[in-house]
Amino acid sequence: MASPRTGSTKTPRLTEPPKPPARGVKAATWNLLLATGRDLIKELGHIPSVAAVAVRANVSRATAYRYFPSRSALATAVIDTSLRPVRGYADESNDGRERVRELFAKTFPRFKEYEAEMRAAAQLTLEQWGLERAGLLEEEPYRRGHRIGILEHAIAPLAPELAPATRDRLHRALSVIYGIEPYVILKDIWGLPEREIERIALWMAEALIDAALRDAKKPAAGGAARPRATNGHGRGARGAAG
Repeated sequence: MASPRTGSTKTPRLTEPPKPPARGVKAATWNLLLATGRDLIKELGHIPSVAAVAVRANVSRATAYRYFPSRSALATAVIDTSLRPVRGYADESNDGRERVRELFAKTFPRFKEYEAEMRAAAQLTLEQWGLERAGLLEEEPYRRGHRIGILEHAIAPLAPELAPATRDRLHRALSVIYGIEPYVILKDIWGLPEREIERIALWMAEALIDAALRDAKKPAAGGAARPRATNGHGRGARGAAG
C-alpha cells in the first residue's frame, strides 16, 4: 500500500479494529462472536448491540464486551475481516488510470458480496451522527475510511501530472463513488442490477480522471503553467525519478 505522503490532505482518524486473539479459547470465542454478529447483521439489517450478539452466541455479556466494547468496535471488526482482500489489493502498474480501472474491476464485486455488512456500517454512521448532535451518543463513533489509503495508492502514478490541489480533489471525488454508496443510489432509487452499477461507477471514475488531467493542462491565472507535485526540493516528481 502507498506510504504516507506530504500534502494538503489530512487523513481522518479512523476507528481501529480490535486486535483478535492469536489462538486458543479466546480466538475461538472471538470468531464465534464475529460470526454471530455478521449473521445478525444479515438478519436484522443493522449493527446489533454487543449484548444481543452475546445472547445469540450464548456468551456472557461481560465476555462479549471485553472483545467488542461497542457497536463501533463490532462494525469495524466485521468490515475489516470482510474487506481484507480489498484493502490488500495493490496493483503495481505505472499507469494511474489502469490502476484505478483494475481496482474498480477487481474489488467492486466484493462490495456486492458484503453489501449487507457495508450498508449496516453506513447506517450506524448516520445513526451515531444524529445521536452525537443531540448529545446522546454514549459510545465511540464509528469512523469509516479505508478507501482513503486504497485510492491513494491507485492514483499515485498520476501525481507527477497533477497539481497538489487537483490530485487531492481527484482523491476525494473518487472516494465518493468507491464504496457502498453507488449501490444505495443506483440500486435503491434506480433499480439497476449490480453489473450496471459497476459499469457506471467505473465510467464515473474514468470521467473524474479525465477532468483532473484536463485541469492540469489549463494555464494558471496570468498564463503561467500550473504548479505540479514536487519531491520537496523544488523538482518535479517525474524529474526526480529520472
